Amino acid sequence: MGQKINVLIADDNKEFCEILQEYLTGNEEFEVTGIAYNGHETLKLIREKEPDVVVLDIIMPHLDGIGVLEKLNSLELSFRPKVIILTTLGQEFMTQRTVELGADYYILKPFDLEVLGTRIRQLANGQSTTVHPPVKSKNLDVEVTRIIHQMGVPAHIKGYQYLRDAILLVIDEVSLLGAITKELYPMIAEKYQTTPSRV
Repeated sequence: MGQKINVLIADDNKEFCEILQEYLTGNEEFEVTGIAYNGHETLKLIREKEPDVVVLDIIMPHLDGIGVLEKLNSLELSFRPKVIILTTLGQEFMTQRTVELGADYYILKPFDLEVLGTRIRQLANGQSTTVHPPVKSKNLDVEVTRIIHQMGVPAHIKGYQYLRDAILLVIDEVSLLGAITKELYPMIAEKYQTTPSRV
């Protein structure tokens, strides 16, 4: 058995961190060297623990994933950990920025822990891991449908279609999040020949 892969988990969701830690420590290849719940803690632990791989959530308090990467680039460290960004649907612009800042890979939540384990292994061993482009077209439709189903929204109600279409529109145009009642609801209403107040 070779040297263990040291992994730093950085996510403000404590429950998620516990699940990921349990998975990684249950695998003899990995060792969790630390858990950070915000960006400042992440940078501190990167300096102290020198992990091989950082699993970094894009949205965190105090300093987000982009901020962590920006700071990491400005620090004169003798090493640079591999960085896997955790992101969700609708954060494509931010995700693209993390890639520009040197993130090695990104993965959409929710994801299979086995897939994440494989990516950590590949990055730590210096294998090339092509950065995932954002999922598009049919894959995206399937993913959105699956997430809505997980939320427990019944497929037969009108709101299901409204919600599904709204999510897909926002993925294509993130700025709609700043104009939900002014633009998004009217767009959905027009498509289904109803009023924005009923959406």
